[in-house]
Amino acid sequence: MLRVEGLEVTFDGVAALAGVDLEVAGEERLALLGPSGSGKSTLLRAVAGLQPAAAGRVLLAGRDLAGVPPYRRGIGLMLQDGALFPHRDVEGNIAFGLRMAGVPRDARERRTSELLDLVGLAGRGRRSVATLSGGERQRVALARALAPEPRLLLLDEPLGSLDGPLRERLLQDLAELFDHLRLTVVHVTHDVGEAFSIGDRVAVMREGRVVQHAAPDDLWAHPADAWTARFLGMANVLDEGARRVVVRPEAVRVTPGDAATIVAAERRGPSVLLRVRLDDGEVLEAITTALSPPRPGDRVAVEIDRAGVVELAPDP
Repeated sequence: MLRVEGLEVTFDGVAALAGVDLEVAGEERLALLGPSGSGKSTLLRAVAGLQPAAAGRVLLAGRDLAGVPPYRRGIGLMLQDGALFPHRDVEGNIAFGLRMAGVPRDARERRTSELLDLVGLAGRGRRSVATLSGGERQRVALARALAPEPRLLLLDEPLGSLDGPLRERLLQDLAELFDHLRLTVVHVTHDVGEAFSIGDRVAVMREGRVVQHAAPDDLWAHPADAWTARFLGMANVLDEGARRVVVRPEAVRVTPGDAATIVAAERRGPSVLLRVRLDDGEVLEAITTALSPPRPGDRVAVEIDRAGVVELAPDP
């Protein structure tokens, strides 16, 4: 469905995208994951036609989009802040693109009503967007992006302004909606949990490049390098002679002994995350499901299950 080939974008001579290659299959959900400044949003804007590229191509369903204006690309875009029109009500925001495209009024009204039901806002079409909660505003923005029935939907940090349970609820609703509509989606986020929840595949970006592109389970099982492992939240990155490895916290076993000290213990539901300082100063994270886990200050021994040790490639 979507293919990006050698895409380059520069700002004042500095590369924001440095030859990005990427493919997204039809009806696939790709999570584009990376820290701030890694090029995620720039890539999204370039695909949408809002950011000129210095080199490379963007193809949608085999069609080169060079020279095609944003409104003719068949792409829906949802931004982090929603970018709603404050002087229009909910229906007016959703129907705006349809009206600009010359869609007849009765067809606009039918489509708007369908979308209000779809995003869980039935009966609220006449409300001012100023009276909506953060989650409701994002639902309106999503409905507006879906209104023209795009072939590709791009979402730029759609949950970034939401917190706690509201964020989790909308994330679940998005996943169910995308499954129902069988959409092709590129979802930008800096949050690892969000990426793994929403994406059939995850592309990790760093400094304008895609450093790894894999299914969530494969990415977690085999991070490409130490930087990727740490970004995914794997704290146990160690040097073993000439090798660098990551040790999964579930592979670190804490037993009675006198070779290390528990420095922190954090209950996470049925498990406890332990931080363990070895006598040589190295600090490891371990996960235990023991009913009476060790407490900070306790002396312990540490064993490592070699099945949970993954060798890493050098950082680029």
